Amino acid sequence: MARLRQLWLSLQDHVTAQPMQQAIETVSLPTRGQGLYEFTPAVRKFIADSEISTGLLTVYVRHTSCSLLIQENADHDVQTDLLGFFGRLVPEGMEWLVHTTEGPDDMPAHIKAALTQTSIGIPVQQGEPVFGTWQGIYLFEHRNQPHRREVVLHIIGDR
Repeated sequence: MARLRQLWLSLQDHVTAQPMQQAIETVSLPTRGQGLYEFTPAVRKFIADSEISTGLLTVYVRHTSCSLLIQENADHDVQTDLLGFFGRLVPEGMEWLVHTTEGPDDMPAHIKAALTQTSIGIPVQQGEPVFGTWQGIYLFEHRNQPHRREVVLHIIGDR
């Protein structure tokens, strides 16, 4: 009987607890062509403004020719090497490509985006994203021309 009462009280606490909080925002990021564009400060500000202490942040890019990465933000050589690697892995000018109406960099950009990710989940603890010491979040632009990219930030959790 004591166990049943304990379960009932636990259920009552759960029912009367405040519902999880949510916030959503779209961040516009200008690019100057192929490269990695760090936007960690915008993510930190969004989390702080949401006042959510513990939860999950989803970062989603609304495009098919760029992607998202969590990567080292201490040494710029990492970005140089990543760009070089993806440029060799998926070069422009592959004669067998069919989708070429938007330029020679468009289909390679779609392939690079397919090999990476358009959405990332990041835990939030004590009002901060749980990044490693040298980690930052980047928009990985795969097109040669400048673009304005939209990244959606959504957080859900408890205050």
